[in-house]
Amino acid sequence: MPLDAELGKEMLQLITSRYDDRHWRKRIEKTLSLPQSGVADPIQQQIFMYLKQGLKAYKSRRADPDSWIIGGYATKEVINRAKFQPQLVGASIKQEDVAFLGTDPGEDVTEAWWEEMLVQWFDVPEEETPAEEESSEAKDQDSSPAAQSKT
Repeated sequence: MPLDAELGKEMLQLITSRYDDRHWRKRIEKTLSLPQSGVADPIQQQIFMYLKQGLKAYKSRRADPDSWIIGGYATKEVINRAKFQPQLVGASIKQEDVAFLGTDPGEDVTEAWWEEMLVQWFDVPEEETPAEEESSEAKDQDSSPAAQSKT
């Protein structure tokens, strides 16, 4: 189950506010390497992809795995560009959609929170089938071999 709107907002705030903290750089890089399908809200997904592309370091695409420029002036510039020119993120993005970027998500966002966020990112809910369907499928499977052996 992808991140809901609140968790997605906190994740984007983490990326855009704690990039200068050396303690968080590896976690931010790990988050940027995740697929965008883990973010449910379409606006937040566009912001995530903008940050992912904007913070990608330029290097050999064939030999090296992806890396990101986290920290310093280049990161600040990418974030400020998103805040003050939201149309660069996406045509439908408004100023209020990106207003929260760069603000710290609060003391609740710790390493344990980050681990839980990763679990939620990849958590796939099991498809539930009604009990009636399961029992009728089982009956059909039981009767079909018997019917075939009689013919």
